[in-house]
Amino acid sequence: MEFIHFYGMTETSAAVSNLPISRDPAFLDSQRIRSAGQAGVSAEIRIADAEGKELPAGMHGEILVRGPAVMQGYWGREEDTRQALAGGWLHTGDGGTMDPHGYLYVIDRIKDLVITGGENVYPAEVESTLTSHPAVSMYAVIGLPHEKWGEAVHAIVVLKPGAQASAEELSTHCHLLISGFKCPKSYEFRDKLPLTAAGKVQKTELRKSAAGARA
Repeated sequence: MEFIHFYGMTETSAAVSNLPISRDPAFLDSQRIRSAGQAGVSAEIRIADAEGKELPAGMHGEILVRGPAVMQGYWGREEDTRQALAGGWLHTGDGGTMDPHGYLYVIDRIKDLVITGGENVYPAEVESTLTSHPAVSMYAVIGLPHEKWGEAVHAIVVLKPGAQASAEELSTHCHLLISGFKCPKSYEFRDKLPLTAAGKVQKTELRKSAAGARA
């Protein structure tokens, strides 16, 4: 069976980058296997800062896309369209980076980025660490307001049926695998997480409920 990794979204009508998966051991052991590939036919991709300025290879920023497959706009939502297509590029809302050879690496949704003590923490990395714990079934990492750090990394966890794990145990697990500033400063255990019809965790709802509980 052959696999190809694609990156795209509804606003681009189809995939805008692709990465054919090679069976070459050198490829399988390389960092490139984690990329979403290079821009496809008629698509342009670049990484930009908050002002839309293109960033050098290796720097983190927002993924912008341009090409004939990109939407003309959101129906009846002029302001949303203006913001999404500012400067003639689709601002995807995804954070990423690109290597010198044009290979795209998708990191996380920019709106989910947690800035704690001046450091950027991408929830996807912390969530990947949590899911490697054998007791964890579902998870979500969000940022909550914090007087000292600006934001604090907060983890909401659903354990597997019959499994047990304390906040201290999960904290130790995370500190073994990622930098200390990325580790959650607080944990919350739930029976389930709010999901969209597509099965995605509704982090907006989690932020509201978690902030309300802290208040």
